[in-house]
This record gives sequence, structure tokens and C-alpha cells, in this order.
Amino acid sequence: MSYSVSRVPWQQAESLLKGVREKVFICEKRIPKKIEFDRNDNSAFHMLVCDDNSQEPIATGRISLTGEISRVAVVMEYRQAAIDKVVIQGLFRIAQELSLNKVYISSPLENVAYFGSHDFYPVGTVFMEAGMPKQRMACPIKNAQQFASEAKYYLSH
Repeated sequence: MSYSVSRVPWQQAESLLKGVREKVFICEKRIPKKIEFDRNDNSAFHMLVCDDNSQEPIATGRISLTGEISRVAVVMEYRQAAIDKVVIQGLFRIAQELSLNKVYISSPLENVAYFGSHDFYPVGTVFMEAGMPKQRMACPIKNAQQFASEAKYYLSH
């Protein structure tokens, strides 16, 4: 399988990014549309992955100016291909370009140990987001590349 990976602005790729996130978060995870698409989309940096054969968008993710990684989504048929790794590597590159010291992710509770094994550490207390318990976690950017090189599939809203 071959695919193309691009950094895209929300204003130009909104319909493509929304298509992936609607399939994954709204249809599969039942997250309300008003929660899924927020004001942060306009100011975030977005990655988009498209299948080279079908030209269809298959994955996306975003990172804010403050280093918050979120909305990492991979369409179901492509989850075995480790496309999430490509998205996360792109987001870490953006964090480095922004000269950030840390990146953050709101981890579902069942994934906290996984992120902890990749140099992420908990920040604050458990909170609810879109009806799911989450833990905010941070990782020094110097350690983020190690995580990206070993990432496995997960969804991060």
C-alpha cells in the first residue's frame, strides 16, 4: 500500500479532514458533532494521509501551537497499516519546528500505561471528555521521536 502524507491548513482541507474524523469519531465513537469540531481546528496544524490508489483521505491528526496532539484518526480499513505512526511523526516534526519543549495528549485511561512506557507522564487529574475518562499526559520533545518510531495504533480524540 502506498499513501501520501501532507501538512494541510484547515481552511483548504476542511472537507477532507472532516470526512475522516466524522467516520471515526462521530460514526464509530458516537462523539457529538458539536464537540468533535471546535474552534481549535482553525489555529491547529493538521496532517492528512491519503491512499495513493483511491485518492481517498484515510487518516488525520492535529497539533496546537501549545503542543496539544489531538484528533488522531485512522479510517477502520487502514488501522493494520500503522498509518497512525506516520501522522504522529508528522505532528512531532511540527512540534520541533515550533521549538516546543513538550507535547501533550489526552489519553484514554486504558492507554495511560502505554504512553507512560514511551516517556509520557501524567499531568493533573483524570477528567471527562466527550463522556470518556481521560488523563492529560506530557512528553519532553527530545523524547517524542522515540515514541513516534515505536507508535502503534490508537485513537486520540
